[in-house]
Amino acid sequence: MNAELDLLVRLGDYERPRDVADRAVQAENLGFDRITVGETTGWNIVPPLTLAADRTDELGISNDVISPYGRSPALLAQTALTLHDASDGRFRLGLGPSSPAITERWHGQAFDRPLRRTREAIEVVRAVYENGTPAYEGEIFDIYGLNYERDVPENPPPIDLGTLGPKATEMAGRFGDGWAPQLFTKDGLEDRLEDLARGAELAGRDLDDLRVAPIVRGIANEDRDLARRKARGTIAFMLGAYGPYYGDSVAGQGYPEVVEEIRAAWQERDTESMAAALPDELLDELAPAGTPEEVREWVAAYGDLEGVDAVRVGFVNEMTEEEKAVTMEAVADLV
Repeated sequence: MNAELDLLVRLGDYERPRDVADRAVQAENLGFDRITVGETTGWNIVPPLTLAADRTDELGISNDVISPYGRSPALLAQTALTLHDASDGRFRLGLGPSSPAITERWHGQAFDRPLRRTREAIEVVRAVYENGTPAYEGEIFDIYGLNYERDVPENPPPIDLGTLGPKATEMAGRFGDGWAPQLFTKDGLEDRLEDLARGAELAGRDLDDLRVAPIVRGIANEDRDLARRKARGTIAFMLGAYGPYYGDSVAGQGYPEVVEEIRAAWQERDTESMAAALPDELLDELAPAGTPEEVREWVAAYGDLEGVDAVRVGFVNEMTEEEKAVTMEAVADLV
């Protein structure tokens, strides 16, 4: 496989923040290029990623993704610069518009103008990087500005955007340093890469200037049927219950009837019917799920798509520790 290999871990799977560092050491020993974690309503990302950085030497450190509704732009810059120093320059900052549920029901903010807020947050972070101050006048943020009390590094953390739609992805190409999409078929990803390239062109760049690292959630098990049952439940839940965006994206990739049926089942909270509504064809398009050999071949083919720089492999629900180890070892053979 020509692409790099990232490992996405879920903080909710661990009992203590330092357990994430143990996973990072395991990933580095297996040859993964980068570890990344998400942040929703559980742990703050900074402690576990700081511990992971301290325990590793070369492994890249990332997050997928944090929201401009949950942190002020200046705090986003502080978070990035802190993790940059903790990792000796191995950190990449992941930002994304988030969702109405997390924004409104956790952070207590109105989910208003998410793309504009994300763009301005990026510009404020870059202002801190370049000028040592968040001073900024925009439509969302109007900041007089104080000075960052430390020296800003010569090469501050790159900014990756987690987006799905065409306009949001164009924004990622124009203002970001990388793109971390999720739940894309191969054809769907290739279509969206055109939007990313258009945004990059508007900024006087091309796709080679951005790190494209799509997220895929999978599971390897010699018991193929078990692996696919667990993956099917996870993907169906993401399409039907994770807010509108994932479902809308996959519907736009050619599966509107499937998404409609899964959403209807979710209205009844019928998770078995949700999973049953996800056909093998779509499961095969979206997730590496099956025997270790099948998962390895799937990830290799995805990583060989033109424009993909890394495949970010995450786990599905209900996986045992043994299944996680088997899955990591299966894809690690590609590096």
